[in-house]
Amino acid sequence: MIRAGALIEVCWIVLGLYWLYSMLGTKQVAVNESTGLRVFRFAMLLLVLALFSGWVRIPVLETRFLPRRSEIVWLGVALTVAGVAVAIWARWNLGRNWSDKVVLKVDHELIRSGPYRYLRHPIYTGVLMAVAGTALKIGEWRGVVALVALGTNYFVKAKREEAILAANFGEAFAEHKRHTGFFLPGW
Repeated sequence: MIRAGALIEVCWIVLGLYWLYSMLGTKQVAVNESTGLRVFRFAMLLLVLALFSGWVRIPVLETRFLPRRSEIVWLGVALTVAGVAVAIWARWNLGRNWSDKVVLKVDHELIRSGPYRYLRHPIYTGVLMAVAGTALKIGEWRGVVALVALGTNYFVKAKREEAILAANFGEAFAEHKRHTGFFLPGW
């Protein structure tokens, strides 16, 4: 029988390996993010990792916010799988324009295909879905705190990315923005 926790771990490993592989062959950076933003985002990612991995033990965050029920656990697994799939699909569509930093690449293109037809930040949506699913599986407050921390990180990052895209693509980005949601379709 497949364990829910093992399946979630495999999802995160697949996402991590795909991310590492997809870093190869991206375009050169034309506009880079500030050091302060990079440090803030890195700290938020470390917090999320520390909470999920158990490196940081805060007893109040280890209390349950959900009962231990198999249907909740498997809903969490399904959400994690779906979120990882969305993130990989979105990353695939970005192709060589992708970066883990807030940057503009040389010959950057405004991608409007795949999930970018509906969302401006589908990678973040997918990762947040996966984190929400993992939090449901864990069922402890540390998962909720990790989701809020990562959501804050992605909100800050996405706002900065939108400023760069608006400055570079002007009306084309404004048009794209009118027809897509930020993290959710229609929002």
